Amino acid sequence: MPRFAIQKSFMARPDQIQRRWYHVDASEETLGRMATRIAQILMGKNKPTYTPHLDTGDFVVVTNAREVQVSGNKREQKIYRYHTGYLGGMKENNLEWMLEQKPEQVIRLAVQRMLPKTRLGRQMIRKLKVFPGPEHNLAAQAKHFEKITITNS
Repeated sequence: MPRFAIQKSFMARPDQIQRRWYHVDASEETLGRMATRIAQILMGKNKPTYTPHLDTGDFVVVTNAREVQVSGNKREQKIYRYHTGYLGGMKENNLEWMLEQKPEQVIRLAVQRMLPKTRLGRQMIRKLKVFPGPEHNLAAQAKHFEKITITNS
C-alpha cells in the first residue's frame, strides 16, 4: 500500500478550451497594472484550466488607448527605442509622442513584453485588440463582452 496518495495533474485539451471576451476601458487604468492583468487573461492564468504549453486565454478588447494613465514623469521620460536596420539607425520616441501618434502600440508593447517570447506568445498577442478611441469594429462580439476594471479587482 503506497504511503502517499497519487494525484493526477489536469491538462486541458485544445477541444476543451472555451474563449470569452473582455472589454477594458484604458482611460480609467494605469498602463503597467492594466498590462499585467491583460497578459494574465491572454495567457489564461485567470482560469482553473490553465495549461502552460497551450493557449487557454481569452480575447481582450481595449478602447480609449490614447487616454491611458501613467504615474510620475513617465510621459516625458519613458523612451521607446527601435532600429531601422541601417548603420546608425537607432531611433527613439518618448511616451507622450507615442500616445499621440501610435496609442495602440503603447499598450500592445507593454502587454507583449509580459508574454512568453515564443510562438505561443505570438499566438496569444493576436487575441489582443486595441483601439485608440471609444469606437471599435467588433460589434458582433460586443454582446459577449465582460467589462473589467483593473483598479477594483
